Amino acid sequence: MIFSEEKIEILRHIRLIALDLDRTLLTSRGLTENTKNTLEEAIRRGIQVVVATGRPLVALPRSIEGINGLRYVICSNGAQIVDFRDKSFLYSDYIEPEVSEWLRDHLLKLGYPIEVFSEGGAYISKERYQYFIDRAHTPEGSEYVLTTRKPVDDIWEFWKQHIDTIENINIIIKDPVKKQEVWEELEALQDRCTVTSSTSYNIEIGGSSTSKANGLRILSELTGVPLRETMSFGDSPNDCAMLEESGFGVAVENALPVVKRSADFVTLSCDEEGVAYAIKKLLFD
Repeated sequence: MIFSEEKIEILRHIRLIALDLDRTLLTSRGLTENTKNTLEEAIRRGIQVVVATGRPLVALPRSIEGINGLRYVICSNGAQIVDFRDKSFLYSDYIEPEVSEWLRDHLLKLGYPIEVFSEGGAYISKERYQYFIDRAHTPEGSEYVLTTRKPVDDIWEFWKQHIDTIENINIIIKDPVKKQEVWEELEALQDRCTVTSSTSYNIEIGGSSTSKANGLRILSELTGVPLRETMSFGDSPNDCAMLEESGFGVAVENALPVVKRSADFVTLSCDEEGVAYAIKKLLFD
Protein backbone atom coordinates (compact mmCIF):
# COMPACT_ATOMS: atom_id res chain seq x y z
CA MET A 1 0.00 0.00 0.00
CA ILE A 2 1.45 3.33 -1.08
CA PHE A 3 -0.39 6.51 -0.06
CA SER A 4 0.43 10.18 -0.41
CA GLU A 5 1.77 12.06 2.60
CA GLU A 6 -1.60 13.81 2.82
CA LYS A 7 -3.51 10.52 3.04
CA ILE A 8 -1.06 9.11 5.58
CA GLU A 9 -1.61 12.20 7.72
CA ILE A 10 -5.39 11.78 7.40
CA LEU A 11 -5.17 8.15 8.51
CA ARG A 12 -3.33 9.24 11.65
CA HIS A 13 -6.25 11.43 12.69
CA ILE A 14 -9.39 9.44 11.77
CA ARG A 15 -12.10 10.12 14.37
CA LEU A 16 -15.20 8.74 12.63
CA ILE A 17 -15.89 5.64 10.50
CA ALA A 18 -19.04 5.55 8.31
CA LEU A 19 -20.15 2.10 7.15
CA ASP A 20 -22.53 0.98 4.45
CA LEU A 21 -24.33 -2.21 5.52
CA ASP A 22 -25.32 -4.57 2.72
CA ARG A 23 -22.44 -6.19 0.85
CA THR A 24 -20.01 -3.99 2.78
CA LEU A 25 -20.15 -4.39 6.56
CA LEU A 26 -22.48 -7.41 6.45
CA THR A 27 -21.23 -10.66 5.01
CA SER A 28 -23.57 -13.25 3.51
CA ARG A 29 -23.72 -14.59 7.09
CA GLY A 30 -24.46 -11.18 8.59
CA LEU A 31 -22.27 -9.28 11.06
CA THR A 32 -19.36 -11.50 12.11
CA GLU A 33 -17.94 -11.60 15.62
CA ASN A 34 -14.52 -10.52 14.35
CA THR A 35 -15.95 -7.43 12.65
CA LYS A 36 -18.09 -6.56 15.67
CA ASN A 37 -15.05 -6.82 17.95
CA THR A 38 -13.02 -4.65 15.58
CA LEU A 39 -15.68 -1.92 15.57
CA GLU A 40 -15.93 -1.99 19.35
CA GLU A 41 -12.15 -1.71 19.61
CA ALA A 42 -12.28 1.35 17.32
CA ILE A 43 -14.91 2.89 19.61
CA ARG A 44 -12.75 2.19 22.67
CA ARG A 45 -9.93 4.02 20.89
CA GLY A 46 -12.13 7.11 20.60
CA ILE A 47 -13.35 6.66 17.03
CA GLN A 48 -17.06 7.19 16.34
CA VAL A 49 -18.58 4.29 14.40
CA VAL A 50 -21.58 5.25 12.25
CA VAL A 51 -23.85 3.14 10.06
CA ALA A 52 -24.74 4.81 6.73
CA THR A 53 -27.33 2.74 4.88
CA GLY A 54 -30.07 2.90 2.30
CA ARG A 55 -32.27 0.92 4.68
CA PRO A 56 -34.95 2.72 6.68
CA LEU A 57 -34.78 2.57 10.47
CA VAL A 58 -37.24 -0.33 10.70
CA ALA A 59 -35.04 -2.51 8.48
CA LEU A 60 -31.81 -2.29 10.45
CA PRO A 61 -30.61 -5.79 11.44
CA ARG A 62 -30.70 -6.67 15.12
CA SER A 63 -27.00 -7.45 15.06
CA ILE A 64 -26.29 -3.73 14.71
CA GLU A 65 -27.89 -3.12 18.10
CA GLY A 66 -25.26 -5.41 19.60
CA ILE A 67 -22.38 -3.07 18.73
CA ASN A 68 -21.50 -1.51 22.07
CA GLY A 69 -20.98 2.23 21.75
CA LEU A 70 -22.81 2.69 18.41
CA ARG A 71 -24.75 5.95 18.62
CA TYR A 72 -25.52 7.40 15.18
CA VAL A 73 -27.17 5.82 12.14
CA ILE A 74 -27.70 7.49 8.76
CA CYS A 75 -30.81 5.84 7.24
CA SER A 76 -32.64 5.91 3.90
CA ASN A 77 -29.58 7.12 1.98
CA GLY A 78 -29.22 10.15 4.25
CA ALA A 79 -32.87 11.14 4.62
CA GLN A 80 -32.75 10.42 8.36
CA ILE A 81 -30.08 10.68 11.03
CA VAL A 82 -31.03 8.66 14.09
CA ASP A 83 -29.72 8.66 17.64
CA PHE A 84 -29.61 4.89 18.05
CA ARG A 85 -29.78 5.05 21.84
CA ASP A 86 -33.44 6.10 21.87
CA LYS A 87 -34.28 5.83 18.11
CA SER A 88 -34.99 9.58 17.92
CA PHE A 89 -34.64 11.50 14.65
CA LEU A 90 -31.93 14.17 14.74
CA TYR A 91 -32.36 15.19 11.11
CA SER A 92 -34.92 14.52 8.35
CA ASP A 93 -34.94 15.37 4.65
CA TYR A 94 -38.25 14.61 2.94
CA ILE A 95 -39.18 14.81 -0.73
CA GLU A 96 -40.98 18.10 -1.40
CA PRO A 97 -44.77 17.41 -1.44
CA GLU A 98 -45.17 18.96 -4.90
CA VAL A 99 -42.37 16.79 -6.33
CA SER A 100 -43.62 13.76 -4.42
CA GLU A 101 -47.09 14.21 -5.91
CA TRP A 102 -45.67 14.39 -9.46
CA LEU A 103 -43.56 11.28 -8.84
CA ARG A 104 -46.59 9.43 -7.49
CA ASP A 105 -48.72 10.20 -10.53
CA HIS A 106 -45.90 9.38 -12.95
CA LEU A 107 -44.88 6.09 -11.35
CA LEU A 108 -48.51 5.01 -11.00
CA LYS A 109 -48.81 5.24 -14.79
CA LEU A 110 -45.60 3.23 -15.30
CA GLY A 111 -46.86 0.45 -13.03
CA TYR A 112 -43.57 -0.81 -11.56
CA PRO A 113 -43.60 -2.23 -8.00
CA ILE A 114 -42.64 0.39 -5.44
CA GLU A 115 -41.73 0.64 -1.77
CA VAL A 116 -42.48 3.79 0.22
CA PHE A 117 -40.29 4.84 3.15
CA SER A 118 -41.86 7.23 5.64
CA GLU A 119 -40.87 8.19 9.19
CA GLY A 120 -38.47 5.27 9.49
CA GLY A 121 -40.94 2.67 8.18
CA ALA A 122 -41.05 0.74 4.90
CA TYR A 123 -44.37 0.00 3.17
CA ILE A 124 -45.46 -2.08 0.17
CA SER A 125 -48.76 -3.18 -1.32
CA LYS A 126 -50.52 -6.26 0.04
CA GLU A 127 -50.24 -7.85 -3.38
CA ARG A 128 -46.47 -7.37 -3.42
CA TYR A 129 -46.18 -8.73 0.12
CA GLN A 130 -48.23 -11.79 -0.83
CA TYR A 131 -45.94 -12.30 -3.82
CA PHE A 132 -43.03 -12.91 -1.43
CA ILE A 133 -45.12 -15.07 0.90
CA ASP A 134 -46.02 -17.34 -2.03
CA ARG A 135 -42.34 -17.65 -2.96
CA ALA A 136 -40.93 -17.88 0.56
CA HIS A 137 -39.22 -21.22 -0.18
CA THR A 138 -37.94 -20.33 -3.63
CA PRO A 139 -34.89 -18.32 -4.77
CA GLU A 140 -37.24 -15.35 -5.25
CA GLY A 141 -38.45 -15.54 -1.68
CA SER A 142 -37.13 -12.87 0.64
CA GLU A 143 -37.19 -13.12 4.41
CA TYR A 144 -35.77 -9.60 4.45
CA VAL A 145 -38.85 -8.16 2.72
CA LEU A 146 -41.30 -10.16 4.84
CA THR A 147 -39.67 -9.07 8.09
CA THR A 148 -39.03 -5.39 7.29
CA ARG A 149 -41.89 -4.26 5.02
CA LYS A 150 -45.40 -3.47 6.22
CA PRO A 151 -48.20 -4.29 3.74
CA VAL A 152 -50.92 -1.71 3.10
CA ASP A 153 -54.16 -2.07 1.14
CA ASP A 154 -53.29 0.62 -1.41
CA ILE A 155 -49.66 1.74 -1.58
CA TRP A 156 -50.52 4.69 -3.85
CA GLU A 157 -53.18 5.94 -1.45
CA PHE A 158 -50.75 5.48 1.44
CA TRP A 159 -48.25 7.62 -0.46
CA LYS A 160 -50.89 10.32 -0.95
CA GLN A 161 -51.88 10.34 2.72
CA HIS A 162 -48.24 10.68 3.83
CA ILE A 163 -47.17 13.10 1.10
CA ASP A 164 -45.41 15.41 3.62
CA THR A 165 -43.19 12.73 5.17
CA ILE A 166 -41.89 10.64 2.27
CA GLU A 167 -38.18 10.08 2.80
CA ASN A 168 -37.48 7.62 0.00
CA ILE A 169 -39.15 5.76 -2.88
CA ASN A 170 -37.73 2.45 -4.06
CA ILE A 171 -38.72 1.35 -7.58
CA ILE A 172 -38.17 -2.26 -8.64
CA ILE A 173 -37.23 -2.56 -12.34
CA LYS A 174 -35.55 -5.82 -13.35
CA ASP A 175 -35.16 -4.94 -17.04
CA PRO A 176 -31.89 -2.92 -17.32
CA VAL A 177 -33.07 -1.11 -20.45
CA LYS A 178 -36.33 -0.03 -18.82
CA LYS A 179 -34.42 0.96 -15.68
CA GLN A 180 -32.18 3.25 -17.72
CA GLU A 181 -35.20 4.83 -19.41
CA VAL A 182 -36.87 5.61 -16.10
CA TRP A 183 -33.57 6.81 -14.63
CA GLU A 184 -33.16 9.34 -17.43
CA GLU A 185 -36.75 10.56 -16.97
CA LEU A 186 -36.20 11.10 -13.25
CA GLU A 187 -32.85 12.84 -13.71
CA ALA A 188 -34.76 15.71 -15.28
CA LEU A 189 -35.84 16.49 -11.71
CA GLN A 190 -32.31 16.27 -10.30
CA ASP A 191 -32.46 19.80 -8.86
CA ARG A 192 -35.52 18.81 -6.78
CA CYS A 193 -34.85 15.19 -5.91
CA THR A 194 -31.96 12.73 -5.85
CA VAL A 195 -31.78 9.56 -7.91
CA THR A 196 -29.47 6.69 -7.00
CA SER A 197 -29.30 2.89 -6.83
CA SER A 198 -27.99 0.19 -4.52
CA THR A 199 -28.73 -2.90 -6.65
CA SER A 200 -28.88 -3.75 -10.33
CA TYR A 201 -32.69 -3.83 -10.27
CA ASN A 202 -33.75 -0.76 -8.31
CA ILE A 203 -33.93 3.03 -8.42
CA GLU A 204 -34.06 5.01 -5.18
CA ILE A 205 -35.49 8.53 -5.04
CA GLY A 206 -34.90 10.92 -2.15
CA GLY A 207 -35.23 14.58 -1.30
CA SER A 208 -33.36 17.36 -3.09
CA SER A 209 -30.30 17.07 -0.83
CA THR A 210 -30.68 13.44 0.27
CA SER A 211 -27.49 11.41 0.05
CA LYS A 212 -25.20 9.53 2.38
CA ALA A 213 -22.62 12.24 1.71
CA ASN A 214 -24.99 14.98 2.88
CA GLY A 215 -25.97 12.87 5.88
CA LEU A 216 -22.29 12.62 6.75
CA ARG A 217 -21.91 16.40 6.38
CA ILE A 218 -24.83 16.99 8.77
CA LEU A 219 -23.40 14.45 11.20
CA SER A 220 -20.04 16.19 10.99
CA GLU A 221 -21.74 19.35 12.25
CA LEU A 222 -23.51 17.44 15.04
CA THR A 223 -20.40 15.65 16.28
CA GLY A 224 -17.79 18.29 15.54
CA VAL A 225 -15.70 15.78 13.55
CA PRO A 226 -14.45 17.35 10.29
CA LEU A 227 -15.05 15.36 7.10
CA ARG A 228 -11.28 15.25 6.65
CA GLU A 229 -11.11 13.09 9.80
CA THR A 230 -13.65 10.52 8.57
CA MET A 231 -13.19 7.17 6.86
CA SER A 232 -16.09 5.66 4.91
CA PHE A 233 -16.78 2.23 3.39
CA GLY A 234 -19.09 1.22 0.55
CA ASP A 235 -19.84 -0.97 -2.47
CA SER A 236 -22.64 0.64 -4.51
CA PRO A 237 -23.26 3.86 -6.47
CA ASN A 238 -25.15 5.39 -3.53
CA ASP A 239 -21.84 5.25 -1.61
CA CYS A 240 -19.64 7.07 -4.14
CA ALA A 241 -20.18 10.65 -2.98
CA MET A 242 -19.68 9.63 0.65
CA LEU A 243 -16.36 7.95 -0.18
CA GLU A 244 -15.23 10.99 -2.16
CA GLU A 245 -16.17 13.52 0.53
CA SER A 246 -14.62 11.59 3.39
CA GLY A 247 -11.00 12.15 4.28
CA PHE A 248 -10.37 8.53 3.34
CA GLY A 249 -12.70 6.32 1.26
CA VAL A 250 -12.57 2.50 1.20
CA ALA A 251 -14.33 0.19 -1.27
CA VAL A 252 -14.73 -3.52 -0.64
CA GLU A 253 -13.36 -5.86 -3.32
CA ASN A 254 -16.90 -6.84 -4.38
CA ALA A 255 -17.80 -3.19 -5.07
CA LEU A 256 -18.74 -1.98 -8.52
CA PRO A 257 -15.87 -0.46 -10.58
CA VAL A 258 -17.32 3.07 -10.28
CA VAL A 259 -17.18 2.75 -6.48
CA LYS A 260 -13.58 1.52 -6.52
CA ARG A 261 -12.64 4.56 -8.61
CA SER A 262 -14.14 6.78 -5.90
CA ALA A 263 -12.08 5.15 -3.15
CA ASP A 264 -8.57 5.70 -1.83
CA PHE A 265 -8.18 2.02 -0.99
CA VAL A 266 -9.79 -1.28 -2.00
CA THR A 267 -9.98 -3.77 0.86
CA LEU A 268 -10.99 -7.44 0.91
CA SER A 269 -14.54 -8.45 -0.05
CA CYS A 270 -17.38 -8.27 2.45
CA ASP A 271 -17.34 -12.06 2.89
CA GLU A 272 -13.63 -11.84 3.69
CA GLU A 273 -14.43 -9.25 6.40
CA GLY A 274 -12.92 -6.41 4.39
CA VAL A 275 -14.11 -3.74 6.83
CA ALA A 276 -12.34 -5.35 9.78
CA TYR A 277 -9.21 -5.94 7.69
CA ALA A 278 -8.99 -2.30 6.57
CA ILE A 279 -9.58 -0.86 10.04
CA LYS A 280 -6.91 -3.07 11.57
CA LYS A 281 -4.45 -2.54 8.74
CA LEU A 282 -4.92 1.19 8.20
CA LEU A 283 -5.83 2.47 11.66
CA PHE A 284 -4.73 0.03 14.34
CA ASP A 285 -1.38 -0.89 12.77
